[in-house]
Amino acid sequence: MAFEARALKEEIGSAVRTSVKDLLTPAVAAQVREMLVQRGVLVFRGLNLSDEQQVVLAGLMGSVRQEGEKGIYKITLDKNANARRDYLKGSFLWHIDGTHDDVPVFASLLTGITLSTMGGQTEFANSYAAYEALPEKMKQRIAALKVVHSVEVSMRRADIEPSEANLSFWRNFPDKTHSLVWTHKSGRKSLVIGCHASHIAGMDKAEGQQLLQELLDWTTQPRFVYRHEWTPGDLLIWDNTGVLHRVEPYPLDCGRMMHRTTLLGEEAFA
Repeated sequence: MAFEARALKEEIGSAVRTSVKDLLTPAVAAQVREMLVQRGVLVFRGLNLSDEQQVVLAGLMGSVRQEGEKGIYKITLDKNANARRDYLKGSFLWHIDGTHDDVPVFASLLTGITLSTMGGQTEFANSYAAYEALPEKMKQRIAALKVVHSVEVSMRRADIEPSEANLSFWRNFPDKTHSLVWTHKSGRKSLVIGCHASHIAGMDKAEGQQLLQELLDWTTQPRFVYRHEWTPGDLLIWDNTGVLHRVEPYPLDCGRMMHRTTLLGEEAFA
C-alpha cells in the first residue's frame, strides 16, 4: 500500500503518511477519498504541497471549484490580501460550508502556510457519528423537522458589524430551508446544524433554538471532535457533508495564511 493511516480518535480523523509522488496518483487519491468519507477528516503532517500539487490532488478526488487564484483561495484576515476579511470571522463558530446553497461543497483541502502564534487551531466534529449515537427518542423527535439557515444570522452571531454594506452583501444569499436530519444517498444520516441554523420551521422560535443548541452541544462534545494543532505545511482534508468545523480565534493582524481548495458538491441536501 502506498500510504499508512492511523486513527486519531475513535469517532473521527485519521493521520495519513505517504509521499507526494504516491499521493498524486489516481489510485492512491481514490483510496484517500474513500477513507475521507469513512473518517471525516484526514491529516497529512508537513506534506508541504505546492499550490499546483494541491489543485492536482483535489482534481483526482473530485471536481475543483474555481475560486481565488487557479483553484487556491487564500484564507486570511489580512485586509491587504482579503477584501472581505470580516466575513471569515464567521469561521470562529461551528458551521457547515454552503448551507445557503441547495448542493453544499463536498470537501475542502487546506494547507497551513503562515501560522499564528496564538489561537488558530481548527476543530472538526463528526455529525454522522453524533447522529448515530443519539437516543432513539431524540431521533424520532427530529426526524421530520426542517431548519431555516441564514447567512445574516451567522454573521450577526459572529459579532460582525451589520453595516449597510455588510447587510447588502449578506442578503445576496437568501435563506434556505433544509431537513435537520440529512439522509444521504449512502443511507447514512447526519445533522445539518451550526451557527447558520436560524430556527426550526413551524416551531416556537425559542423552543427551536434551544433544541438546535442542544444538538450542537451534543455533536461538538469531545468524543466526536478532532482538534488540530497546526505545523507549517500540514494538509487537512475534511468531508463537509458530514463534518462541522471551526477555527479558534486568532489575532486579526498576525498574518495567518491558509490555502484552500474546494471540491464541488455532488449531493443535494435531502
